[in-house]
Amino acid sequence: MASNHPTKTPSIQAPLAAVPFICLAGPTASGKSAASLLVAQHVDVEIISVDSALVYRGMDIGTAKPSAHELASVPHHLIDIIEPSQTYSAAQFVQDATRLIADIHARGKLPLLVGGTMLYFKALLQGIDDMPPADAQVRAQINSDASARGWAAMHAELAAIDPASAARLHINDTQRIQRALEVFRVSGKPISDFFSEKVPESAIKYAQAAPKLIANPRSVLISLEPANRAWLHERIAQRFAAMLAAGLVDEVRRLRTRGDLHPDLPSMRCVGYRQTWDMLDGALPTSELLDRGIFATRQLAKRQITWLRSMPNRIVVACDEAGAPETVLRHVTAIQS
Repeated sequence: MASNHPTKTPSIQAPLAAVPFICLAGPTASGKSAASLLVAQHVDVEIISVDSALVYRGMDIGTAKPSAHELASVPHHLIDIIEPSQTYSAAQFVQDATRLIADIHARGKLPLLVGGTMLYFKALLQGIDDMPPADAQVRAQINSDASARGWAAMHAELAAIDPASAARLHINDTQRIQRALEVFRVSGKPISDFFSEKVPESAIKYAQAAPKLIANPRSVLISLEPANRAWLHERIAQRFAAMLAAGLVDEVRRLRTRGDLHPDLPSMRCVGYRQTWDMLDGALPTSELLDRGIFATRQLAKRQITWLRSMPNRIVVACDEAGAPETVLRHVTAIQS
């Protein structure tokens, strides 16, 4: 892991028992990285990535992975930990994050969890029961059904068995519709039943193991949210265009040459990668890649904001207002004082 920047001056004065960890969440392109790096200049933190795409090695441009300089300025965790051919679940994240939180506290530092994968935040903060693992046969049958009936019909099927999940998922969110149907077909239970408002067992075990560090197993959640969606949409458009200019197509082309990847893997279903893969397959005209990528990213941001608004007791910072990173820093230092 990267080491701390040598010129950093820690400013935490209060005991870490005040807050076990701080979460900084927000939709894609909301400025989470800039805010977290500013915090790291003033507070002795280590960053735990809460991003289901940053876990993959070799996927740098389309995931907006932190630069080498950024990674060297403050310790980062859960970045580049698996191959794109592998899978990583919310349960694995909770296990890894819980271990890292304990390790970071043992070093006398503050864990700062930063990202936009809201399922991971929800699993860590509100608990998640063990869901059945991916089942290739069931997933193949769902894909076959979708090819024959269309994803609108699959969404309607989900609405019949799990209205709560269907209401949360956009009709074009085929990846999550697929997973929700898969869980139901394997377990006989709606995927929404696997979530609860209880304190996660992992947090309870951690609190029991380190009672001097944790006064309350729940954390503080700071949420970067736009007051004006048009601001975020413009940022998304600029960032996706910059990704294409930086070589996203070549990055996906190199990934395809590995020979062990296919478009149904979670890694290749990430926004930007899925559209680029389709373009390279000839299923999407090159001239439409930019617009399709921007649209998919906007849909992702919309889902992320919906998730955030369902999270209780969050501190909202308007990411489209000047000085948003400084506002985040003020909240962090106030929490620790």
